Order: sequence, then structure tokens, then C-alpha cells
Amino acid sequence: MLKKLILLCALSLPLAACADDVAPFSGEISTQALLSDYDKFNEQYNAFTPTEQDIALMQKLEGKELIVLFGTWCHDSHREVPKLIKLLDASKVQLASIDFVAVGYNKRDDAGIAEAFDLQYTPTFIVKQNGKELVRVIEKPTGTLAQDLTQGL
Repeated sequence: MLKKLILLCALSLPLAACADDVAPFSGEISTQALLSDYDKFNEQYNAFTPTEQDIALMQKLEGKELIVLFGTWCHDSHREVPKLIKLLDASKVQLASIDFVAVGYNKRDDAGIAEAFDLQYTPTFIVKQNGKELVRVIEKPTGTLAQDLTQGL
């Protein structure tokens, strides 16, 4: 019996090692894919109800570019990225562009977008206009996400 148990454990080790090597998704992703493929993002999206004040603040982003750098594995991203998506949906603000870029554990993506923006912590939200960075919100906002994204605009 002991021999069988040792054999079972030995055979299980390669499977356990492979599970740890599975890299998280990295690259650009749509909000639809993010919410449908990742339960934690969908759950937070459904649980969040933005205030009227935050919905109104989002209008300050009209015509701006938004880059969202995050990890599908990151608890701060699980909390903040769905809030952003819900705020954008509720406010119906028209952005010039929006890019959601998932990064691996090393905070990099194959296209080099995270490196180009010197990503240190996830999530990082970058508001730009005409190629110039206007606002950067890192990890978690100091106020509400809408307040921090629109501060100084």
C-alpha cells in the first residue's frame, strides 16, 4: 500500500509542476472577452453600481485616449477594471480610443505596450490626448476611480 502511495505521489509531481507554469493571458483584450472569459471580472462588474456624480465626471474623458494595463491574475485589477468598464457603459462617454492590455506575472506583454508605458503596478490607467499623457492612476484610486481619472481635466 505504501509503495502504491509513493508511486502515485511521484506520478503526480509532473502534473503539479505543469500547473504552476501556466502563464496568464497577456495581450490586448476586448471588454466583452474579459467579462465573458474571466468570472472575477464579470462578478465585480455586476456588483458595482456607480454614483450619478461619478457617471457625470466620466464626461470629462470625452475625446480622450485611455490605456488600461492590468493582470487577469491581479486582485487589484479584478476590483478596479470592472469598475472602469461599468463607468464607461453607464456614462456612454465617447473616447477617442481605449486599449485593454493584459500583462503576465512579469508585467509585460508581447507587443511591448506595458514596457513602453513603464508599467510598475497593476492595474494602471493612463488618460492621454494627442499623444500626451494627462492622468495616470496606479493600482487603486485615492478617491473614486472616476474622480482620479478626471482629476485636473
